[in-house]
Amino acid sequence: MTTNASAMYADLSLSLTLSEAGAGRPVLVLHGGGGPATVAGLAQHISRTAHTLNPVHPGWDGTRRPAWLTGIDDLALAYLHLLRDRRLRDVLVVGSSLGGWIAAEMAVRDSAGSITGLVLVDAVGVQVETEPITDFFALDARGVAEHSWHDPDRYYVDPAGLPAEELARRQANMATMRILAGDPYMHDPTLLRRLGQVQVPSLLLWGESDRIVTPAYGAAYADAFGDGRLEVVPKAGHLPQIEQPEATFALIDAYLRELGDPSDQQ
Repeated sequence: MTTNASAMYADLSLSLTLSEAGAGRPVLVLHGGGGPATVAGLAQHISRTAHTLNPVHPGWDGTRRPAWLTGIDDLALAYLHLLRDRRLRDVLVVGSSLGGWIAAEMAVRDSAGSITGLVLVDAVGVQVETEPITDFFALDARGVAEHSWHDPDRYYVDPAGLPAEELARRQANMATMRILAGDPYMHDPTLLRRLGQVQVPSLLLWGESDRIVTPAYGAAYADAFGDGRLEVVPKAGHLPQIEQPEATFALIDAYLRELGDPSDQQ
């Protein structure tokens, strides 16, 4: 079910396009720069055992981005306000790539304790001096495929063959990503050192062949959390939920079992 939701942040309203499905523990699923389609299968899988909320970030896929929303911190606070407005507790936040960065920023700002679990999938957002983030904007379509996929020949799409409408959608999404995450590029210089205050169990899933952010980058990311661990998905790149869905879903399912039923802890 797709609905329009609203949240209040800094006395400014934000209209969200929000898909919901399933019942049980609330799980907020946050997409990356490629748009909501990149986590659609993941959200569908989780909805079998949980209540998924899957927003479209403002500015993606033709949605409106208000002028005041200019950074990942704005999105993180807006989504925290959404959880508050919906009175959601024991929330698991799952984020892919840029969505993982948003999830991490939410966790360090979650003064209400609404978030009780995190899954970051090949997330960006931190600065690791020895493992710089590849400049996605500097790559052509072939370079994006080579850096993003374990099997680039299978997933490479020639832009020349795309319909004009699809090409325009992708270009608009990238323009929004530049505004929110282009400077400093794909990270907050202070985030890594702040992650130690996040004590909720944090699972970081990483494709072994990711060349946008490497598994070594993921290891440093996981080590920075108060309770973080890294799991590497073989034969996958930046989007293991697409390239190796069964292995990725199995790791998330096991993590959910470890978290347990929130009602059992009351």
